[in-house]
Amino acid sequence: MRICSLLPGATEVVAALGQADCLVGISHECDYPPEVKNRPVMVRALLDPERGSSRQIDGQVRDAVQTGRRLYELVESLFVRAQPDLVITQDLCHVCAVTPDQLERAIGALRAQPRLLSLNPTRIEDVLHDVEQIGSAIGRDAEGHALASDLRARLLSLKERVASSEARPNVVCLEWVDPFYAAGHWVPEMVAFAGGYDPLGSPGLPSQHITWEQIQASAPEVLVFMPCGFSLDRTLRELDSLSMPPGLENLPAVRNGAVYAVDASSYFSRPGPRLVEGVAILAAVCHPSAFGNALPLGVRHVTLHDHGSHLTATQ
Repeated sequence: MRICSLLPGATEVVAALGQADCLVGISHECDYPPEVKNRPVMVRALLDPERGSSRQIDGQVRDAVQTGRRLYELVESLFVRAQPDLVITQDLCHVCAVTPDQLERAIGALRAQPRLLSLNPTRIEDVLHDVEQIGSAIGRDAEGHALASDLRARLLSLKERVASSEARPNVVCLEWVDPFYAAGHWVPEMVAFAGGYDPLGSPGLPSQHITWEQIQASAPEVLVFMPCGFSLDRTLRELDSLSMPPGLENLPAVRNGAVYAVDASSYFSRPGPRLVEGVAILAAVCHPSAFGNALPLGVRHVTLHDHGSHLTATQ
């Protein structure tokens, strides 16, 4: 089978089910596991998230959406050369994917019509169901069901591990930092599995623009910066140059040293198997004593500079 996966989460599933060698095309974001990195990259980003501030990136995205300009484009020549039997794409976020009309045109240029698997997960159970769907589509039904069952079991284990704690901290997860966006879709559920309560996010719904006053009113006991698509290093660079509004030091999370930056790209933004690792990260920051007060990979403490309302990472 010749598989073209335009979703990093789906690419991870294909590899986890033992079919990485069948990938004839991936997106520019498909960087895990390492063995997929040598696959032909079929998507080109027209906006570089490594350049510019969060506000500049937000402005570019807004302008592109309003004018109908593409943010990503399919490298149609490579796509046609690959002649995939199966194309895995998504219909969840048109901001972060090639446009449906471009994909339709490219598919029309193929010698044979491939199967198109379009995913649209908004909740954790949707993500797990998609694992099973991908398994079925690539001829790995049993393996897909086994992987989904294992992920469900790991989620339940994390939930049970923190269930004995009476504390259920308010956890604010910021999917963007300038302007502020509260993380949505599966993230509020991830917080719940981790033994916390998300007062600003809405399970199953997109991220929402929020004000600084809403953040203050929510009195977060844990504050997590997870800018969509950013690695941990990219998030730390952004926070180090970001001026926060006055009053940051009055948030309970800041007073108690419970402010964190995470690797959003790996563990929160992508609807794939590693969301379970994201839940483990949240559980460790919500209930540190249950995890030996040790932080897992993909998360870092963040603290205030002495000289003002900037943030910086601490070891």
